[in-house]
Amino acid sequence: MSRKILIVGAGQSGLQLAHGLLQHGYQVTLMSARTADEIRGGRVMSTQAMFDAALQHERDLGLNFWEDEGPHFDGLGFSLAGPDGSLALDWAGRLNAFAQSVDQRVKMAGWLEALEQRGGRVIIHGVTVSDLDRLVNRYDLTIVAAGKGELVQLFGRDPSHSPYAAPQRALSVVYVHGLGPRPERGDLATVNFNLVPGVGELFIMPALTTTGPCDILFFEGIPDGPLDRFTGIRSPEEHLRLTLELMERYVPWEYARAHNVELTDWGGTLAGRYAPVVRNPVGPLPSGGAVLGMADVVVANDPITGQGSNNAAKCAAIYLERILAHGDRPYDQAFMQEVFGHFWDYAQYPTTWTNAMLQPPPPHIVQVLGAAAGHQQIADRFANGFNDPRDFFSWFMDPGKAASYLESVVGAAV
Repeated sequence: MSRKILIVGAGQSGLQLAHGLLQHGYQVTLMSARTADEIRGGRVMSTQAMFDAALQHERDLGLNFWEDEGPHFDGLGFSLAGPDGSLALDWAGRLNAFAQSVDQRVKMAGWLEALEQRGGRVIIHGVTVSDLDRLVNRYDLTIVAAGKGELVQLFGRDPSHSPYAAPQRALSVVYVHGLGPRPERGDLATVNFNLVPGVGELFIMPALTTTGPCDILFFEGIPDGPLDRFTGIRSPEEHLRLTLELMERYVPWEYARAHNVELTDWGGTLAGRYAPVVRNPVGPLPSGGAVLGMADVVVANDPITGQGSNNAAKCAAIYLERILAHGDRPYDQAFMQEVFGHFWDYAQYPTTWTNAMLQPPPPHIVQVLGAAAGHQQIADRFANGFNDPRDFFSWFMDPGKAASYLESVVGAAV
C-alpha cells in the first residue's frame, strides 16, 4: 500500500513536492486556501526570478509549462548610483544558462490544476493548528509549506542562524507593460540590479504574467528611508505613480525607459516587509504529533538576492529525494531533522550571502563590483553566483579570497 502524504500550502515548494511524490506512487493530498481560479485572479505574490538549477527541477517533473511562452533573461546587469545621483558604475554579466520569472498566479494555478488531473487529491480549505491536530494521524507524513499565517508559529525561530529581529527592507512590487529597453545592454536580456547607497535597491526583470509578457519593478527600501513610502497605499494606480516618482529621483537611467508603462492588471502590485528568519524544522502539535516545515516556513530570506523561489525548488527536490530514500520506515522527528539538515547543507550558503548583502558593502566587495566593470570574467562569475550561491564563498564573501581572485584576473594587486 502506498504511503499517504499531506502537504499544506500551494506554493512553489508544496506543489513541486506534491507532483514529485505523486509521480513516484505516493498518495498525495494537498490543501490550499484558494482555488486555482482564485489564485489566478488574485494579487501578485512575489517576483520569483528563477535560475537554471531551480528551473531544471521543474523540467525533471514535467512542470516547465511556460518555458517557451515566457521571456527569458540571459544576464544580470549592475548599476550603481553616485553621490550626485548619476550613474557611477554600470556593467552586465552573462549567465551560463537562461533564467525566467513566471508570475506565481500563473504557475501555481496551473500546477494546482495539473495535480488534480494527474491524480492528486486537492482540498480547498484554510488550515489552522487545530485542523492539523485532527489531520496528522490520518497521514504517514504531514508537511507545512505555507510560509504565511498561523501555522508558521509552530516552528520556533532559530536565533543562531537568524541575525535580524526586524525587517531589513521595505518591499514594493509593480508589474507593468510598456517598459523600454536599456540600449547599452544590446541584445543581452538582463535582470537589472540598481544599487543606491544608503537608500536601497531597484530590481527590474522581464516576466510572464496573466496578461502576457511584462516587466517587474521591485524596490527594496531601507526602512524609514526615502523608499519606505508604500505602507497604506491601496490604489494600484497610486502605487505605480509613486514608483515612477521614486525612479525618477533615485534611478533616472531606469526612469528614462519607463515613461509609457502601465499596470498589467488591477492585482499587479504588492507591498510589505518581513524579517529574514531561519526556524526549527519540526512543528510540535498540542496533541503530541509533529509536522515538518519546508522552504519559506523554515528558511525565509530577504528577496534582495532573488533566492526565495530557487530555495523553494531546491528544498522540494531535496525533500523528495530523502522521502524516496527513506522507504517504509516511519517519518519520525529524527527523520524530519535529518531531511531538513540535507536542505540546510545547501541553504546555509544563500542565507549567509543574502544576510550579508543587506549590509553596506565592505571594501573588498566594492573592489569586486568595480573590477567587474572592466573584466567580463568577473561580471560573469558574479551573475552565475545567483544560480549557485555556494560559489560566492570561494571568492566573493572573504576579503582574502576576493583579493587573490581579483589579482589572478586583473594581473596585479587590487
